[in-house]
Amino acid sequence: MSKKIPERLRILIAERANFKCEYCRIPDLGAGISFHIDHILASKHGGMTTLENLAYCCPECNIFKGTDFATFLFGNEKSIRFFNPRKDEWEEHFENVDGLIQFKSEIGQATINIFQINNFSRIFIRQQLIELGLYP
Repeated sequence: MSKKIPERLRILIAERANFKCEYCRIPDLGAGISFHIDHILASKHGGMTTLENLAYCCPECNIFKGTDFATFLFGNEKSIRFFNPRKDEWEEHFENVDGLIQFKSEIGQATINIFQINNFSRIFIRQQLIELGLYP
């Protein structure tokens, strides 16, 4: 069960992320869709409710990620962890090409696959935001 994130900590996390999802980089436009505070390593796996283990996250990325922290890529027997915004540089693992987020590493591929970052509706929204000058 998730612990309530204190408002002061929530604001610090949002400001640190420049009010953008730290995974797909979609902006929080305050359009009635509340962004989440994600435990990068879920509480049930020993993750703490600390600034270093929390990320600002759009609802879609958070829902698809759930409490997972890794996955298996196709035909691969080793687990690949997800992108960690506290340890990784986004540009080392991803590239935005006209709203389509392409992977540059196994970590990027694992994250894109499980978070469903490139499903049609999410690409469409990013393309619309690009046209409006609001993404990335």
